[in-house]
Amino acid sequence: MKRINYLVKGILAAAMIVMFAQCNGKKAETAETVETTAKVMPGGLKVAYVEIDTLLTKYNFWNDLNEMMMKKEENIRATLNQKARELDAEGKEFQRKVQNNAFVSRERAEQENARLVKKQQDLQELQTRLTNELQAENQKNSIQLRDSINSFLKVYNKKHGYNMIFSNTGFDNLLYADKAYNITKDIIDGLNERYAPSQKKK
Repeated sequence: MKRINYLVKGILAAAMIVMFAQCNGKKAETAETVETTAKVMPGGLKVAYVEIDTLLTKYNFWNDLNEMMMKKEENIRATLNQKARELDAEGKEFQRKVQNNAFVSRERAEQENARLVKKQQDLQELQTRLTNELQAENQKNSIQLRDSINSFLKVYNKKHGYNMIFSNTGFDNLLYADKAYNITKDIIDGLNERYAPSQKKK
């Protein structure tokens, strides 16, 4: 059963990495692009950055999605573990009967063995199906998250008029930036304010 747990956790971890990567956008266009553009337009470029790590920990929509996915992961793990325990118990009972010659015929023992083999195959298929469904939902959540942030930034930037807004995860994109260009709190507040009405409708 450790294999099942590792597989489910691995799928979730991989999906999370994809989410962060998609939110970060194109890494090639980072500080070097800003520096080059700034030389062409000295003092005329209006830029800002958003700390993605902070945004993801404080964006209520993302936190709700995370909580929902954790519950689904727990349900999948519980379902697979329960079925594996049942199969294990039936397998031990089968072995006990074989050792004690409890089957009325060899044919009956072969039928029971075939039933257990089929049950094991069904469990493996269920595991594959559930983990694939979980992965697909994580990918869907990734797209929703990205679209949610991007659509808000379009509205936000109509008022603020930035030429560029960079994403920053740890030290991946910006090695140094003046805190004056950090608009993370504004973005988080705006995203949460926009998300709140949809919560009240539920």
